[in-house]
Amino acid sequence: MNGEALLLSGAFLVTALLYAAVGQAGASGYIAIMGLAGFGPLAMKTTALSLNLLVAAIGTALFLRAGRLSWQNVWPFAVLGFPFSLLGGAIHLPEGIYFPVVGAVLILSALQMARAAILSPGVGPAVVGRPPFAAALATGAVIGFVSGTTGTGGGVFLAPIILTMKWGSARQTAATTAVYNLINSSAALLGTYAAWDQAPSALPVWLVAVAVGGTIGAYIGSRYLSDRWLRGTLSVLLLMSGIKLIW
Repeated sequence: MNGEALLLSGAFLVTALLYAAVGQAGASGYIAIMGLAGFGPLAMKTTALSLNLLVAAIGTALFLRAGRLSWQNVWPFAVLGFPFSLLGGAIHLPEGIYFPVVGAVLILSALQMARAAILSPGVGPAVVGRPPFAAALATGAVIGFVSGTTGTGGGVFLAPIILTMKWGSARQTAATTAVYNLINSSAALLGTYAAWDQAPSALPVWLVAVAVGGTIGAYIGSRYLSDRWLRGTLSVLLLMSGIKLIW
């Protein structure tokens, strides 16, 4: 393995740790790093989805073990999220379109992260309710298609919507987005099967790195680290990378 691959392993590990600490799987962060490293669109998409899938699986397992996961809060978003992610995963945008689109997604993710940092969503709304079924279906479908097309997991967009609309507490939202990321990443990765050979040879090592980072982040994030500081740091990284991809 060359020095660049090792350096990326460390970057992916730290990214997975930071994202897992705030209830996310990190796809937008992995894409940001690969954008800065000069990866091609197909390599970025397949790698980000693979890494995101593993970290989302770890987060889902931890929420299940802790008894904090309610499938009733998940399935309305996932029922259309899965097929639309599968459809989006099968769409491979040309480089001239992919980079501006992903850059815009990263900038939007940065704004969502910054908003979350400013508003400190660690304390959920006093009164929450389940989302209207039709609204949940539409939200899951739109985010699923966008996330599948760009290689992001979608949780970074779903979480602020749930919190803003008071469709769940902070803990419920984290659990819901973890499962949503898992389901959507699985579907999108299946949709990209024709491009699996574009994944870098170092992917297995990077999977180990994000597994370590995701596990550590999920464990310590809710105990010791400042949610506001983590989200603020992530927003800066995403903003810089999004601007680079567009310009």
